[in-house]
Amino acid sequence: MLQKIASFSIDHDILMPGLYISRVDGNDVTYDIRMKRPNMGDYISQGALHTLEHLIATYIRSSKYGDQVVYFGPMGCRTGCYMILRDTVSKAEALALTREAFAWTAAFEGEIPGAKHNECGNYLEHDLADAKREAAAYVKVLDTCDETTFVYPKMGEGQKTE
Repeated sequence: MLQKIASFSIDHDILMPGLYISRVDGNDVTYDIRMKRPNMGDYISQGALHTLEHLIATYIRSSKYGDQVVYFGPMGCRTGCYMILRDTVSKAEALALTREAFAWTAAFEGEIPGAKHNECGNYLEHDLADAKREAAAYVKVLDTCDETTFVYPKMGEGQKTE
């Protein structure tokens, strides 16, 4: 019998944009970079999400925490991304790194890293302008986050809109 995975146990009806700790597996901490409110019809375009993946992954792997980065990639639902860091990176450092990466992306000019034909499996599907817009919007969300907001809301805590 299949088990229900942890990320499907979060009440997506009340989940708001923010930065959450999704799970801890041994020495690895998975951060839920929730950029959009789930199931509200406003999703990150595929081109923007692909470009965010390239830019943010490049930034965080090039940072002083680069060797502590396990993974960065998009959520299939297109409401955000997951970032997995070693637990040697504190919550405060993870938040600062996320803020820096998204601010850098919002201001990014130039060629998207790893977006050439021989570097990327879908090199034509990028949208830098939209990725920058999404990153700038998320920077504002991150301004409301601190280590105390890294916990998913419990049932009945959020504002449900139909």
